[in-house]
Amino acid sequence: MPRLYLQRYLITGLLTFIPLWLTWLVFAFIVSVLSRVGAPAVTATFALISAIFPAAAEWLGQEWFRSIVAFVGTIVALYLLGFATSRMLGQRLLAGFERLIERIPLVHTIYGGSKKLMTMMQSKPGNTQRVVLIGFPSPTLKTIGFVTRTFVDGAGREMAAVYVPTTPNPTGGYLEIVPVDELIATDWSVDQAMAFILSGGAAGPDKLPDFVQNGEPRA
Repeated sequence: MPRLYLQRYLITGLLTFIPLWLTWLVFAFIVSVLSRVGAPAVTATFALISAIFPAAAEWLGQEWFRSIVAFVGTIVALYLLGFATSRMLGQRLLAGFERLIERIPLVHTIYGGSKKLMTMMQSKPGNTQRVVLIGFPSPTLKTIGFVTRTFVDGAGREMAAVYVPTTPNPTGGYLEIVPVDELIATDWSVDQAMAFILSGGAAGPDKLPDFVQNGEPRA
C-alpha cells in the first residue's frame, strides 16, 4: 500500500508540475527576450544615475533589478509604440522610418520580410485557410502549419509556403513548400493553434479535420 500511494502521488505531482514547467519556460523565454531588448537603454540610464548619485550605484548594479526594469520598460515602450502608430503623427513617423530603412539593403530585406509575415498572419491567404495540417515529417504524420503565402510553380501547380513551428517554443521551426491540394484545411484560429502548440497539444479545439490514414484528405 505505501508503495502504491508513493507511485500515485509521484505521478500526480508530475502531471501537476509539467504544465507549470512549460508555462515557466515560455514565460522565462519572453521575459529574457524583452529584457535583452531594453537592456542597453537601462544600462545607459543607470550609468548616468549612478554618476549623479553614487550612493545608488550598488543598488542599480544588481543584475536582477536591471532585468526587471528592462522588461517593464520594454512593455511600456511597446504599448506606447502601438498607441503612437495608431495615430496620424505616429503613422507618418513610421512611414519616414521605413523609407530610411529601404535605403539599407540587408536591413530592408530583414525588416520587410518580418513585417510582411506579421501582416500576413492577420489575414486569410487567398483561397486557403491560415491554419492547416500537412504531412510532416512523413505523409502518415500530421503537424500544424501556418500558410504564409501561395504562389504558382513552373508547372502551373498552386503551391503554399507553410511555416511549421516547434513545441513549446514556436519561434523555431521549418519552412515547407507544399502543394495546395495536399493541405488539410482547419477552422482553427491562429490563437487556438498557438495554444495547441505551446501546450504540447493539451489545449486547443477538440476536433480535427477529417482525413484518412494514408494522409490524403477525405473527399
